[in-house]
Amino acid sequence: MPGTAGNLSVTLGRDPLRLAVTASGLDKGELTASDIVIVDDAGEGVVGEGGSEQRPSAEAGLHARIAAVTGAGAAIHVHALAAVRAGHQWPGGVVLHDLEMLKGLGHRAHGERVVIPVVPNGQDMRVLGDAFERQYVRPTASVAEVPALIVADHGIYAWGADLRQARWHLELTEALLQIALSRA
Repeated sequence: MPGTAGNLSVTLGRDPLRLAVTASGLDKGELTASDIVIVDDAGEGVVGEGGSEQRPSAEAGLHARIAAVTGAGAAIHVHALAAVRAGHQWPGGVVLHDLEMLKGLGHRAHGERVVIPVVPNGQDMRVLGDAFERQYVRPTASVAEVPALIVADHGIYAWGADLRQARWHLELTEALLQIALSRA
């Protein structure tokens, strides 16, 4: 995460939904406990429940929506070049198939078509959250979910049960996007 770009969240509770989110405008390589803000299901800071009273990341609302819709325990957002390029190249979604690394996202390496959704960029996290929810595919017998979302001309969100798995999903997805772009 170069400079202050990107943000992290960890789900603390579900009823009501509470997340620990990085505060706005901070270098993510130098975070301390005072740089974490507790937010509600709309991404608004909650005073009196721990965390600092700093302003939460501007994307906290989308983190909250991802946690609510997917059940994620953590999410990471970065401004990865491969995600920005892929979202521009394939605004309807990035189709991946026949790649070994898909196994790391819970898919078969061959014989399965996986689509990473792409939503248009914007500054209103409710609008982005609604677009995400419309694009998010809940697992069925024939379609499995992808723990990632590309925001066009902005970056990528990836999530998992915890920060370690979210980072793993982010790294795998970014590598898969680089492969897809090299094939285009």
